[in-house]
Amino acid sequence: MRIAIGADHAGFRLKQQLAQHLKDLDHDVDDLGTHGEESVDYPDFGAAVGRAVVAGDADVGVCVCGTGIGIGMAANKVPGVRAAVVHDATSARLAREHNDANVVCLGARLVGSAVAQDIIDVFLSASFEAGRHVRRIDKLARLDGRA
Repeated sequence: MRIAIGADHAGFRLKQQLAQHLKDLDHDVDDLGTHGEESVDYPDFGAAVGRAVVAGDADVGVCVCGTGIGIGMAANKVPGVRAAVVHDATSARLAREHNDANVVCLGARLVGSAVAQDIIDVFLSASFEAGRHVRRIDKLARLDGRA
């Protein structure tokens, strides 16, 4: 799977760990930055991941900041992105199954690396259930001006 990953300075270390985990699982990882712990602005990286997913350069995206919230807000500004801030494997699975999330957002200050790896593994293995959820996803697309 092709995965775009990005983080701000607060999420840098966890992003590095997750990128390596994904590579170890033979995924094609496109690291969109940041590449250090110097202060940067999370909107730049959330938007970059979102754009990569919408453009088809990545199948899904992974975003990390201190809480996952700010970078998730930024990613969701890109029409076509359905970014979900998750804190555990259950919310990650449901984000994919019910909301067809295409970007997962994590908070490095809220989850440890082992939980983050579980979140990523579950997110990638889950799939959209469709059915009753399709009309809701269609409504999200209309909010984006995409349908």
